[in-house]
Amino acid sequence: MSTTAVPPRTSNPRKILVLGATSGIAEATCRIWAAEGAHLFLVARNAEKLAAVASDLRTRGAAFVDTAVADLDDTDSHHALLTHAVNSLAGMDVAYLAHGILGDQPAAEQDFNTAAQILHTNLTAPVSLLTWLSNYCVPRHTGTLAILSSVAGDRGRKSNYVYGSSKAGLSAFVSGLRNRIDREGVTVLTIKPGPTRTAMTAANPKSAKYADPDKVAKSIAAAIAAEKDQIYVPFIWQPIMFIIRNIPERIFKKLNL
Repeated sequence: MSTTAVPPRTSNPRKILVLGATSGIAEATCRIWAAEGAHLFLVARNAEKLAAVASDLRTRGAAFVDTAVADLDDTDSHHALLTHAVNSLAGMDVAYLAHGILGDQPAAEQDFNTAAQILHTNLTAPVSLLTWLSNYCVPRHTGTLAILSSVAGDRGRKSNYVYGSSKAGLSAFVSGLRNRIDREGVTVLTIKPGPTRTAMTAANPKSAKYADPDKVAKSIAAAIAAEKDQIYVPFIWQPIMFIIRNIPERIFKKLNL
């Protein structure tokens, strides 16, 4: 008879804040932490889905789960929201930022407001969150900030350059943040997933061939535990993006990517 391995529970469960907790990758990662008996504070916009995710995580073994329904695009609300989350957890060991949208590239090409919304959700709002979170962690000389960026940010491509530029900006911001606060004892992890099967990519006809979110989540959870600086998931995207970044522009501009 085969049995499913259950991650060992820790004697000192981690306190984890998850922003964008109903995203496919975030939810899969939270399932891993729940099985370890973690304390979780979940933030998402959809109240019904958030409640379902929270209930599932309690069933899976999370020692504590609290939630807040919030629109993370509303940067004016971040201070109160994050203060409440940290107080609810009675501290914070990990903040996991999974908030973002793919957006509509063709529409963004024609309408600045559409492009601006993608940039706001994927770059401006995370910058606001990370500013507060880093200022919380630095005086305490502890904590991990884990941020979902994307391989799309490594080089602009005609198929998704608005989304890609928002993630490029986010990756650059996170790199600079890490350079500033790593010496203060705070770990900053840039996570660069390749295409993954989630609700965000479901409309893509190629989505059946995308990475399994559970496998992506396992790599992310391991990277956070190991206090890494940056990961590509699946790893194959690291050499792929190295090649793509180094294609000469005179050739790259003629490619259909």
